[in-house]
Amino acid sequence: MPGFIFPQDNFLSSLREECTRHGAVLIFDEVMTGFRVARGGTQEIHGIKPDLTALGKVIGGGLPVGAFGGRADIMNKLSPEGPVYQAGTLSGNPLAMAAGLAQLRELERINGWKLLEERGAQFEKLAREVTSKSDITFHRIGSMFCLFFAAGPIADLAGAKRSDLKAFARFFTRA
Repeated sequence: MPGFIFPQDNFLSSLREECTRHGAVLIFDEVMTGFRVARGGTQEIHGIKPDLTALGKVIGGGLPVGAFGGRADIMNKLSPEGPVYQAGTLSGNPLAMAAGLAQLRELERINGWKLLEERGAQFEKLAREVTSKSDITFHRIGSMFCLFFAAGPIADLAGAKRSDLKAFARFFTRA
């Protein structure tokens, strides 16, 4: 199923409250959104602080790497301080880390997140003009966007499943 669905109002804050109330760890998967939709990812936009955050190749300037981080009491469970051993083929790859730092410094230097939002908004305006007379729903946040080939709003999986996947496939292979 292509695309992304925005969280409903208060969903993430309610999730944060429930995890806190029950002692559960709230994990944000920011593999797609981390450093892309805002400097602080989705958690910055929504003002929600997860206990752990997973990040993908965005932290490596596009090179293959992954990382996670979070609360000190959780991270201290990892070796060498704690009993949990964590390793990966590309963990701490020097080339990826240098590329990621260079990318983040450049984004900071040019105020890249503001630029991405402005360019994304320009693209959204044009895309909405083109799709306004069709059953296409356009979602965008920052530089990320998707099309649902279904009348909106698309607020959940059931709505997304209304998408005409054959029309999407034709669009995708011709775009």
